[in-house]
Amino acid sequence: MSVDVEALKILAAEKKLPLERLISSIENEVAAAYAALPEHKPHGRAVLNRETGELLIYVPVLGPDGDRIDTITDNPDGFAKLADKTARKIIKEKMREAKDLEVVTEFSGSVGDVISGVVQQGRDAEIIYVNLGRVEGKVPAVEQIKGEVYKHGDRIKCFVVDVKQGEKGPEVTLSRSHPAFVKMLFALECPEIKDRIVDIVGIAREAGARTKLSVRTHRAGVSAKGALIGPQGSRAQNVMNELNGEKIDIIDFSEDPATYVANALAPAKVTSVEIVDLETKSAKVVVPDYQLSLAIGKDGQNARLAARLTQWRIDIHPDNPVTQIKAPAVDQPEVNADISPDQGA
Repeated sequence: MSVDVEALKILAAEKKLPLERLISSIENEVAAAYAALPEHKPHGRAVLNRETGELLIYVPVLGPDGDRIDTITDNPDGFAKLADKTARKIIKEKMREAKDLEVVTEFSGSVGDVISGVVQQGRDAEIIYVNLGRVEGKVPAVEQIKGEVYKHGDRIKCFVVDVKQGEKGPEVTLSRSHPAFVKMLFALECPEIKDRIVDIVGIAREAGARTKLSVRTHRAGVSAKGALIGPQGSRAQNVMNELNGEKIDIIDFSEDPATYVANALAPAKVTSVEIVDLETKSAKVVVPDYQLSLAIGKDGQNARLAARLTQWRIDIHPDNPVTQIKAPAVDQPEVNADISPDQGA
């Protein structure tokens, strides 16, 4: 059989495939197909003539002492057809691999960014399949927000977690629950972040429920919180709408630990913050009695997120614990809460 070498060269150039590697793959696979034939001869190897395109099987002839004394060609019945089929299969595989590599390279640049796509009818009910154009992305169950439901044809935004070459082609892993998803959504809404006038310093998130962001500015006269909130709250509202109503607390970052911890407990008002131990990052926070439940939050969520955001252990106390002890209310939280940064993480 013969291969159109000129067409092979054009194909290799178009698909940016190394020609010699492509030819070597064809030779190896044709040799393997030949070796699987019942009438094959030992040690046969396939050689593609780079000028004529002729593809032949060369078999060494060994002498009594095992040395090669000659080389012959072998062409069993039906081999030409088999070799042609094998060569075509290898060319298609290499073309697909080149296309897959191109897609992986393209989407690898999107890792850490937000990307839009259209939800597709999936084979697995626990996975959200998203058509991204040249490839299909997947949102695994662990990367989904609890309670969110999407139908076929819905447009969706996701955070690109990982891109790699899988056994069946490119695999793009997407997330809706990643903390950085919220950060990147604000980057899309807030030009001050792109221009590096405002930074999002820290983020703590319980996807679908609440997120806390700490921000700072590098330009005098610019409000970091105001930049993220936007005119009449439009920027923050757009992000919350994308997250289906997830609550977002935007707080000012401070180099002073006491101030930072106090800010992180927003929307609760803090009476005082005492740094108990700098080495272990422990702080005692005092809040008004009527702010205690707000500071702790439902099931401890507000205090837990504040601890994760600041990386400080926060011990919350009411400013009048005696009153709390004398007149306990029904179903009220304990008079103090000791929350560590890794709790609930």
